[in-house]
Amino acid sequence: MSQSGPDTSEQQEQGAYQPQRYQPGAYAKEHIRITPTILADGRQFFYLDDDPEYVSGAKTRQLKDPRPLADRFSPGVDADGNPIKVQAPQMRRDPLTGDWIPMATARMNRPITAGPGATATGNPLAARKPGDPYQDGEVPDTDYDVVIFENRFPSMMQVPGVEPTTTYVDGNHLWPMREANGRCEVVCFDPDENSLPAQLPVKRLRTVVEAWAFRTAELSALDGIEQVFPFENHGQEIGVSLAHPHGQIYSYPFIPPRMEAELKQSQAYAERTGGNLLQDILQAELKAGERIIMRNHSWVAYVPAAARWPLEVHVAPVRDGILSIDQLDDQERWDLAQMYSTLLKRGNAFFDKGDGKGMDLPYIAAWHQAPVQDPRRANYRLNLQFFSFRRAANKVKYLAGSESGMAAWISDTTPEKIAARFHELGAVDISAEGE
Repeated sequence: MSQSGPDTSEQQEQGAYQPQRYQPGAYAKEHIRITPTILADGRQFFYLDDDPEYVSGAKTRQLKDPRPLADRFSPGVDADGNPIKVQAPQMRRDPLTGDWIPMATARMNRPITAGPGATATGNPLAARKPGDPYQDGEVPDTDYDVVIFENRFPSMMQVPGVEPTTTYVDGNHLWPMREANGRCEVVCFDPDENSLPAQLPVKRLRTVVEAWAFRTAELSALDGIEQVFPFENHGQEIGVSLAHPHGQIYSYPFIPPRMEAELKQSQAYAERTGGNLLQDILQAELKAGERIIMRNHSWVAYVPAAARWPLEVHVAPVRDGILSIDQLDDQERWDLAQMYSTLLKRGNAFFDKGDGKGMDLPYIAAWHQAPVQDPRRANYRLNLQFFSFRRAANKVKYLAGSESGMAAWISDTTPEKIAARFHELGAVDISAEGE
């Protein structure tokens, strides 16, 4: 059992990562370098560098993780010292809704560095500090551009050699139970733990977009994965436990409930009309015009006509037929980085505290991609759903009885008012910005 991570000098000499399914475009081939390594406990880790010195190979990354961590798949021991199998997450199916509910008890031990419940003072997502003794951080180097690694405290995990097997809670067929045989990854956007995603340059966000495309392609190739979901939680009020600019990618071994509902609607629409529901929604929003808040060469951002949240924006590609992020071309990836940057900045300016400075908006950015294997994927379309539960500078929307108890949303505003506020913050056509 390795205690300090395998020797990966051969990988370093080989240079660029050799992917299974990911196909970099012209820009990524010339300006982004992917360097893989393995952390001390066996988890995969990737550097995505956009610094020319690393891209050219003039500089190379530190690839050895010096922490004395046990292999994550090694057997544990119980209170009496008897060996037990690795305690992987499980999932149970709710017979009332049909939803699979992952259960990961190890997440109770994860470090929390943000908010009143903080349990750790260090930041495991930050790079090592030169000259300091190595602490329990996840990045083996003293700096980085963008990094991706498997979550140390995953909600879902694939254990080698363990095939998902359906059993039943208490032996009762009402409650199917299986291994939560998915995967959870972390994407760190920048080494500066005090920076905000809205402050990152468009070039860095372009590397983040490449990270989403890279992992979408590679994770879609894993056995048993049904849905790849890149997302970003931002802000203590959202429940973010680590204060660092980062996002996550969940790879589910099932179709999650929100996607299942959207697939049912889009499939029924296709059977009824022969059209693509998401494409027709985009065209209808463009025709109405009032709720369009931004557009550039490749993307359109709008407040949906039936918005749930007090601040909600959907972002869709102009080109039809795009099912997932890895299908975007170079121009679309650059335009997405530009639009995402502008959206974050305007989101921070949306609520006025009276000083004209806006605020650090708590938000969730959720990428809705076509499922990996489900045949209904052909009638879906890539889209980003961005929202915040803040409804004023000093108020949040609580999901109370109707929302939490019945999933019946009641909005405190109208989509037209949300769009009108965005119109006050900048021009709809942003094509020339950042060029």
